[in-house]
Amino acid sequence: MIIGGFQKFSLIDYPGKLSCIVFTQGCNFRCPYCHNPELIPFTLGRVEEKTVLSFLEKRKGKIDAVVITGGEPTMQQDLLKFIQKIRGMGYLIKLDTNGSNPKMLETIINHSLVDYIAMDIKAPLEKYNVITHSLVCSERIRESIGLIMHSGIKYVFRTTVVKSQLSKKDILSIGKLIEGAELYILQKFIPSKTLDPNFSNEKTYSDEELRSLKRKLEKFVCKCLVR
Repeated sequence: MIIGGFQKFSLIDYPGKLSCIVFTQGCNFRCPYCHNPELIPFTLGRVEEKTVLSFLEKRKGKIDAVVITGGEPTMQQDLLKFIQKIRGMGYLIKLDTNGSNPKMLETIINHSLVDYIAMDIKAPLEKYNVITHSLVCSERIRESIGLIMHSGIKYVFRTTVVKSQLSKKDILSIGKLIEGAELYILQKFIPSKTLDPNFSNEKTYSDEELRSLKRKLEKFVCKCLVR
């Protein structure tokens, strides 16, 4: 595993659980608003896998779960083995993904290797290449959505909302794409460190506009939250 970072404690990344976070190195998307740009290049990791596993061995019974995020974790060749090692210690596991690798997701789901999946949906399918600045097979995104929704595993879909990138119509189109989903979260874009420095001046929608979108989205999904 190529690990770009490791956070030993979190109260918010796995709902209702005390967790630690493993940040994998490398991503196949180039979203300009990405707030972890240092994790995008496929470079050597900053944290040894054995360091993470040693920490988890010592923290048994003190934390509940491990969140594996990125970057994009499903691009890691050793992801399955890494998850199995953590699973063997008795931890709950949450996987964050961009949904671009449904074959890996299917294997993970079929082998019951994770307890929670969070998938970031960047845009309506027809706008994926533009928003992610990458060549994306939109059918793979659709396939991942279907796999997750029918997995029997807890899940959430999320979209980071940058006003200049996604229109209200775009956001409602995402709602239709995930129709019937248990939970959909609209994440307010907060200007900070971004892959494209120009995005430090970008904005999200107003609270009132987001509340209006939330009400409209709940016609498609079971529950929608704004964060």
